[in-house]
Amino acid sequence: MARSAVGVVFCNIQDKNIPELSALRSIASVPFAGRYRLIDFALSNLVNAGITTVGIVTKNNYQSLIDHIGSGKEWDLARKDGGIILLPPYSNETDAPYTNRLEALKGITVFLRHRNEDYVVLYDGDAVARLDVADVIRFHEESRADITMVYHESVGVESHYYMTLDTDRSNRVKAIRINPKLGDKKVKMYMSVMVIQREYLMNIIQNAVQSGFSSFGRDILSKNLDTMKIYGYKFDGYYTGMASLPTYFKANMDMLNKDVRNELFGARDIYTKVRDSAPSKYIEGAVVKNSLISDGCTIEGTVENSILFRGVKIGKGSVVRNSVLMQETVIGSGVKLDCVITDKNVVIRDRRHLSGCEELPYFVAKGKML
Repeated sequence: MARSAVGVVFCNIQDKNIPELSALRSIASVPFAGRYRLIDFALSNLVNAGITTVGIVTKNNYQSLIDHIGSGKEWDLARKDGGIILLPPYSNETDAPYTNRLEALKGITVFLRHRNEDYVVLYDGDAVARLDVADVIRFHEESRADITMVYHESVGVESHYYMTLDTDRSNRVKAIRINPKLGDKKVKMYMSVMVIQREYLMNIIQNAVQSGFSSFGRDILSKNLDTMKIYGYKFDGYYTGMASLPTYFKANMDMLNKDVRNELFGARDIYTKVRDSAPSKYIEGAVVKNSLISDGCTIEGTVENSILFRGVKIGKGSVVRNSVLMQETVIGSGVKLDCVITDKNVVIRDRRHLSGCEELPYFVAKGKML
């Protein structure tokens, strides 16, 4: 069934959520959980549903994304027909990059027109979840929906742009709220995953251009709930969208929970770029507790409740707790870190003490030396 669908992944739409990490890369290429990038979840979920053509909508800062995806072979997307297709950030009508989702969709109409699949799965590349996309398409067909929006019931987290849904007993969407004030009650948070018939989507885009619409959510979805059959698909598994730096920090800390890891990675079907690295080295006196340690690390100190990416070095007598250290971070001797996020190639010199908290982790930008 899902082989009659084409995937479209938006890699820059949510960049404003984590400006600290997306200043030099797209949010889809933000490193996660020691060896992954956020886009790995979108690509893997699409491929596991039998989707063999995925359009990647870029905008800026996408060099690391291209380096990571390569030919797409890790996701079985290195194909003569279909596979990974990089899409430009502008349409044939203008050289200016898109500024919102609707403009991005206008820019890929040529790509959609030349496909022959029945459905399009629109997917943002910033979320962590193992979603059965084939089941979403099955639900879409059985409910005879025009549009199916995937949602997750949770206590919502505000970001620069988000939607909540109100649905009836049949899961038909009766109201869409954009950037509402969120309290402590559970809401139906839209996961930025949508299934829509391909020709229907092209008609929507054409009508939006003729009508001068500027917002896909406000001008098309929320104002046409009576005429469009929009249904919500409830996802009950682990999900987190990267709404902010604290959200990113918490999501990484969640990976230290065995139940969460088993749900996301237990079936070994979240794929990523594989690197041949030497095993990590633990020097005599090193102490490691409840942590994820990637290949190529060297540890002389203490690491607790933390995630170390490839090639991280922890000096003698240093104590790292509740932290996320990205690739090639070097920690000197006698350093103390607590609730710290370092981007790639950071150096923390001897005897430095850095501390943050879950609500405001201490962040060190890429290539910095402290």
